Amino acid sequence: MDIAGASIAHSQAQVKQQASMAVMKKAMDTSEQQSNLMNEMLDKSGAQAIQQAAQPHKGASVDLSV
Repeated sequence: MDIAGASIAHSQAQVKQQASMAVMKKAMDTSEQQSNLMNEMLDKSGAQAIQQAAQPHKGASVDLSV
């Protein structure tokens, strides 16, 4: 293989690697955003569950008088 062919092959390999890294970074960013949203949802629902566990009698029944 001559120098020009080796240079082209090396350049193509670099472009392929850069494209792979860009896709991987995008996937990592997306998964980080999804995990942050999941943590927010768990935090909101977790607070209600903790309150219910601490005071299980509250909200279990409603007294009505007419």
